[in-house]
Amino acid sequence: MKADFLKEARALAPEITALREAIHRCPELGNREYETAARAEAFLRSCGFETARLTETAIVATLHGALPGPTVALRSELDALPVTEATGAAFASEREGVMHACGHDVHLAAALGAAKLLSAHRDALPGTVKLFLEPDEEGSGGAARMIDGGCMGDTEAVFGCHLDPALPLGTVGVRFGKFYAASDVFTVTVRGKSAHGAQREQGVDALAAAARMVTALLELPEELLPERSALNIGTLRAGTAENVVPALAELRGILRSLGPDSRALLRRRLRETVGTVASETGTAAEVTLRPSYGGVVNTDAETELVRRTAEELLGEDRVRLLAEPTLTTEDFGCFIDAAAGSFYHIGAGCSSPLHAADFLPNGNAAVTAAALHAAVVWEYLRNNSQGHT
Repeated sequence: MKADFLKEARALAPEITALREAIHRCPELGNREYETAARAEAFLRSCGFETARLTETAIVATLHGALPGPTVALRSELDALPVTEATGAAFASEREGVMHACGHDVHLAAALGAAKLLSAHRDALPGTVKLFLEPDEEGSGGAARMIDGGCMGDTEAVFGCHLDPALPLGTVGVRFGKFYAASDVFTVTVRGKSAHGAQREQGVDALAAAARMVTALLELPEELLPERSALNIGTLRAGTAENVVPALAELRGILRSLGPDSRALLRRRLRETVGTVASETGTAAEVTLRPSYGGVVNTDAETELVRRTAEELLGEDRVRLLAEPTLTTEDFGCFIDAAAGSFYHIGAGCSSPLHAADFLPNGNAAVTAAALHAAVVWEYLRNNSQGHT
């Protein structure tokens, strides 16, 4: 008989809610999620999962089903943000200046809830379930380090979710293809020649050149229309005194692009634009690019499985096909690059934006996510078990 994961998740709601609130009370910053990791690991072991640490706080948990089949993974994050909470919740953060302002407490409680749901059906489980509990997603990212540490093995697909304040509670957002942006942090160093402000003609103004670069660079995303992209310049530093022509200027910013082609184009046009302005102003300019997250591009078959499963679980009216990608970043794409997979959104049931001090998603979002996670994993294993012995 097919499992009714939504009914089972609702029965498990008090435990999922208690987990979420306990995690929320004790937030920890990236790579210091010691208590969070220990709590999660103990819970998973109580559900019959084997656990291993890839770093001090990165966890891979494994549950082998009784029947042969493929290996599929769920991913959740462990870390919180350096934000002082202002929700007034009874289970508010007990650690000054640290808060689960991005919903990782809900994500983790949902993953743990899904683990317990799946473990209850271990005797009929056709394959292996892994949980990837990732540290420092908000910082330098833990996904790549987990993959380098060998978390994937024979994993064929990875699934995960993120809360979305734009979606009503109890709904799911699904997006095919390009979903989250790739990001690249850049620094442009401009070198000119200093001179007294009364004799500007004897110098080469690095600040004036950098200002022209800012104007030209901010126009670049228009070249990629209708493909969305963004370029932001956050700092411009130059000069030592009001009566001196600056010999050095530095600007820093970030590129955001969807898909590898747009990323390559935006990087190239950044360098070309800086070079053109430098040539026109007689300055020398150096561009340094530091690649960050590579973006999330969902694979079609796995995303269709999520859509179909969500509609069967929650009803067609509860599933939204997201028409637009987001230019925010998320390192879940590292897992999809290493296997197949899909990342989906869960209605947060609150109006405050992510990373805000008053961000407080409804606890029932974790129940919805736990049920959907379990159902997606179950359907993936059931649909792909043929040929495994």
